[in-house]
Amino acid sequence: MFARTERLLLRPGWPEDAPAVFEAINDQAIVRNLASAPWPYARTDADLFLSSPRPLLHPNFLIFWRTSGPPQLVGSIGIGDSGDGHLELGYWIARNHWGHGYATEAGRAVLDIARTVGHREILAEHFVDNPSSGKVLKKLGFRPTGQITPRFSKGRGGKTDTVRFKLQLSEDGDVKRPMAA
Repeated sequence: MFARTERLLLRPGWPEDAPAVFEAINDQAIVRNLASAPWPYARTDADLFLSSPRPLLHPNFLIFWRTSGPPQLVGSIGIGDSGDGHLELGYWIARNHWGHGYATEAGRAVLDIARTVGHREILAEHFVDNPSSGKVLKKLGFRPTGQITPRFSKGRGGKTDTVRFKLQLSEDGDVKRPMAA
């Protein structure tokens, strides 16, 4: 699966992407906000990330900024199993690309794919000390569930409280988006 937005290309990661993934994510400020990435992050972790099998209905993408030259890796986004039987949206953006709206733009594309393949509900969480991620989730139409739950983070080496969000997809697969203000 591939997706294009106004500024981005979302595509599966390939083994030859490992050096770029390693360079982009090898930053403690990024890894500490992820549950499954270890710190310190090694090149072999990038290889493992790119070679991990994914169910067809749980796509995972590398996010590239489309430029007049070669595309630049911005981050990664995907849908996966949360571990409790629910689907979960997860993403990371390289630090030098923070604040440009790439997570929101890529998130909209992934949610369109989720709608197309028939998903009805997607969860997302962010660590309580990462409110910027919560702002992205709200822009995508996610709503807080009111649940604060501890979650293990390999990057932090322990459990940290997360804020849980949910996006309900309607019976016909359309995303219930917030009304424009």
